[in-house]
Amino acid sequence: MTRFVALFGSINVGGNRLKMADLRHALEREDIENVETVVASGNVLFDFDERPTEGLEDMFAFIMKDRFDIESFVAVRSRDELAAAIADNPFAADGEEKLVHTQFLACQPKESAFDLLVAEYNGRGPERMALGHRALYIDYVEGAGNSRLTGDFIARRLGCPGTARNLRSLRRILEKMDS
Repeated sequence: MTRFVALFGSINVGGNRLKMADLRHALEREDIENVETVVASGNVLFDFDERPTEGLEDMFAFIMKDRFDIESFVAVRSRDELAAAIADNPFAADGEEKLVHTQFLACQPKESAFDLLVAEYNGRGPERMALGHRALYIDYVEGAGNSRLTGDFIARRLGCPGTARNLRSLRRILEKMDS
């Protein structure tokens, strides 16, 4: 069995209220093993047979819609993929870990889409961005709460949805995966 993390988007925001105990129970009923929530709502560790994470993302999104009537993008990453996303974040060295985020994406955007994102955001705020593997690295500099660099703005330019976590949370999730 391989250890994975599922990062749910759109959970406990905007009316999509869901108790983590209910989510755990639904996943366990699908024969997903060693299910555990971590850090904050929407982060689920689990064990499953080794397989490409994209197929697991589709499965989790289906469960969310079928069981809870919630449309949700779900990013699934293996332990090694999560560790690489942390290590590859170019803002981790000099940004504040609560302000440095990784937006986990449903697809790998084209470089031209990333260039469009950067060009259309230019002058709107101080954020720094870099493209990774199925990830967008963001240093929110002054905080994500008031930023104009929103998930919708990003998804429209990159052509794929995502869900973000800050570096502090990602490190805690990885630590929990290693324990």
